[in-house]
Amino acid sequence: MSYVSILGTLAALASMASFVPQAWKVIRTRQTKDISVGMYLLTVAAFALWLAFGIALRQWPLVVSNGVCLALSLFILAMTLFPRKEKEKVAAALTGKKRSRS
Repeated sequence: MSYVSILGTLAALASMASFVPQAWKVIRTRQTKDISVGMYLLTVAAFALWLAFGIALRQWPLVVSNGVCLALSLFILAMTLFPRKEKEKVAAALTGKKRSRS
């Protein structure tokens, strides 16, 4: 594997992993009030365009990494836009437990 391939692989892994902490925090806390909807709208659009670009070029590393990033950023955006009740349902389905009201 060339250093360029290694560099690309590390960049793709870092990009994909960068959304996991935010997604997990949203699932765990069910809080999204401090997340910028505008930023995530742009992020989703950018990843959709990168995904289309990768598909057009048949560059499967671009397709896979941007597909994963698109899915994670769409999840965060959706959770930001969902009403509280829907956030609770999604988070409970993903964690297997309801959040207790304290």
